[in-house]
Order: sequence, then structure tokens, then C-alpha cells
Amino acid sequence: MQLRRKQLSILESLEEGIITGVYKNGTLLPSEGTLAKQYAVSRPTIAKVYNQLQHKGYIKKTRGYGSQVIHNNARLTYTIGLLLPGSGESEIFTTINDQILKLSRKSHLSCLWEGATVSNAEVRRAQIEHYCEHYISQKVDAILFSPLERLPDADEVNLRIFNKITSANIPLVLIDRGLKTQPEAGGYDIIWLDNFLAGGAMAQHLISKGCTTIHFFYRTNSANSVDLRLSGIRDKALRNHLKFTEENIYCGDPADLNFIKTIKIVPGKTGIICANDSTAAVLLSSLEKINVKITSDCLICGYDNMKYSQYLKYPLTSYLQPCEEMANISIELAIRRIKNNQHIPMIVNVNGKIIERESTSFNKGER
Repeated sequence: MQLRRKQLSILESLEEGIITGVYKNGTLLPSEGTLAKQYAVSRPTIAKVYNQLQHKGYIKKTRGYGSQVIHNNARLTYTIGLLLPGSGESEIFTTINDQILKLSRKSHLSCLWEGATVSNAEVRRAQIEHYCEHYISQKVDAILFSPLERLPDADEVNLRIFNKITSANIPLVLIDRGLKTQPEAGGYDIIWLDNFLAGGAMAQHLISKGCTTIHFFYRTNSANSVDLRLSGIRDKALRNHLKFTEENIYCGDPADLNFIKTIKIVPGKTGIICANDSTAAVLLSSLEKINVKITSDCLICGYDNMKYSQYLKYPLTSYLQPCEEMANISIELAIRRIKNNQHIPMIVNVNGKIIERESTSFNKGER
């Protein structure tokens, strides 16, 4: 593992040197033996690095002559259009957008932000097709798109946007959410949380805390990432020989007290996993209003690790997404597809981690 990381580090260093003109077009790179000694690695390791550089079109290896730079050192500028939620709609996109901005400032990227400033899902719905068509007319090199959610016609709009972009032959990468309706054009590149694994991890966490009844709560018209979390929760519950049926799944408004009263609570044995922190925060309040005691009657947790989660009356256990890494990979996928839009679709699942707080620990003294 350490050797692979070093190999990648050498590759990135040489790539940067070629792109920035340290190694100019037509010059020879140092011999494999020289670099092996410089980086304290084997010659075969450097040979692999040079093979990768040749595959990417940076150099040409000639037996008996050496490895010659064939890249013209002209720093290409790629224009990428963003169709992403603003920070007010989803806090994780505050981090994702900030990281994309940092990347654009220090690399050969020019990002169009018109489609990434709206902080309300309904307003975004009203404007997103306009921004999509604007990016297409501007002939951007690629588009990063996070599909709409929590709107009745979200699936229809998302598919329409997908079809417009792919029909224009513009490279497309989806972030955080996939399409619920499979497009006729086939697959697509996507970077998102391993939602199945995240669902199972949170279920196992509650089981380890003594919960024998696991419920899942989500709002209507949620993204398909929520479906995957549910699948992971169901799988983990059943593997632990716990009952998990439709009776354990609640879809609705967490502020609707009449609906919340239908949740079956087994005091001291119930854990509720919410699709995200915003849902969990409202549900916490609603449960208290109907005299369900958090950490005594039931435990509760969410996803996204929102900043406010630690400041709730019962600090909320949540699942942290690696947002900066998701941003980094989205750009890598976009550039990969810009260079060759015929690549097979790539699904990248990243792992997060549970941030444990008071909301998932039973207070035995209160039972």
C-alpha cells in the first residue's frame, strides 16, 4: 500500500512538472535508474510510472533513446458548468462547492457557478433547466450535476436534464445522488457515498447499543441514495436476526405529530435512523412533544453531520461524508471524460464514518 502511494506521488509530481513546463516538450526525462535512486524506489516502480505517463500522452518511450516529453506544456483550461445545490439547500454542498472553488483556483479549470447558487429546492427546480441549456449553449467541456430531490416531479426533470446534456455530447458527472429512472442512454459517471454500507453501519451501531427494534424515517420524494441506505439497514437488521418489514419504514413529514404517533416505540429497545440530519432534528422535537424520551425510550441518528447536529438538545449521532474527497474525485472524473467521452461509466463509492454523540446512548438511569 505504501509503495502504491509513493508511485502515485511520483506520477503526480512528474505530471505537474510536464504540465507546468519544468520538463519541456522534446526534452528527455531522467533515466529510470536516476529517478529510482532519487526517490529510493526500484527501477520497475519508475518503469510503471513512465508507462502511465506514456498511456496518458505525456511522454514517448523509445528503447535505447529514453523517455521524451511529447506534451506541449500548454496549460489547457477546461470549462465546467455546475448544476449543484447551494449551501442553504444542503450543507454538504457548502464543503463540496468550496473544494471545487479551491481546485479551480489552483488548476486549469474555469467553473461556471450560475447553477450552484440557489439555496432552495423549489427555486432550483424553476431555474435548473435554464442553466442547463445555458451551459450547453456555452459549449462547456463538462457538467457536474446533483439531481433534484424532495419535489413531486424531480425524477422527470432530472431525466430531462440528463438527456439534454448527453444529447449534446457533453461529459457529465453526477454528485451525491443518482437517477431513479434509468435513462435510455445507459449508465453515467457518479461519485457518492457508499450508501448501502452507510446504512448497514448505522444499523449495526444501534444494535450494538442494545436496540432490537430498528426503524427508518425519511421524507417523500427523497433521492435514490436514501433507498440504498434503507437497503443497507434492512440487510444488517436481518443478518442480526431482527425483524425488519414495511412496518419499520416510515415515510412522511417529521413535523406531523399525528403521523409521528404511529411510530411503534418499544421503550429502551428502539432505534430510529433518519435519512439525514435535518429530518432527525425535526423528529427529535416531535418525539418530545408526544412524550417519547430520547436516550430513554429510543435512540435516534442521521446522516451528513450538519454543524448544528452537535448543538441539539440531544447532540445527534451522524454519518460524516468525505465531501472534499467527493469534490476532488468529481473533477477527476470530469477531466477523464473530457479527454475521452467514450470511457465506460464509472461508479465511485466513498466511505464515511459515524460521529457518535449522545442521541445513540441509552441513559439507563432514566428508564
